[in-house]
Amino acid sequence: MQTTSTAAVPVSTSIAGQDIAALLLRLALGTMFIAHGLTKLLVWTLAGTGQFFASIGLPAWVAWPITGLELAGGILLILGVRVRWVALILAFELAGASMPHIANGWMFTSTGGGWEYPVFLAATALALSFLDGGKLTVSRFVGQR
Repeated sequence: MQTTSTAAVPVSTSIAGQDIAALLLRLALGTMFIAHGLTKLLVWTLAGTGQFFASIGLPAWVAWPITGLELAGGILLILGVRVRWVALILAFELAGASMPHIANGWMFTSTGGGWEYPVFLAATALALSFLDGGKLTVSRFVGQR
């Protein structure tokens, strides 16, 4: 005969250092993604961003979903909604964004922009995907993960 316990597993509600670290990473990355998405939308415009994408061999229409991904992803990171998945998707987007810069050298201040900044941001987003969003997220308040 098998018995099961009905005792509740204690759930910690205290905020730990990793929760604060995740919050800081989410706020920093989310703000950066929103800023980059708004730059594509308002400064370069979607047509200009599309022209740049076409100049590096991508279809110009990719400007629309990339801009939307950066804006929506940034907002979701800041709010803490599905952080693990959003950060992972954005890490892949940034890894792809680093490819046109590989030939320009290390420093992002190089002509055409080097690869250190997008690779650093991709690694940071990947780290956040492993860390998850911490306890200070909208997802935690509405019972999702």
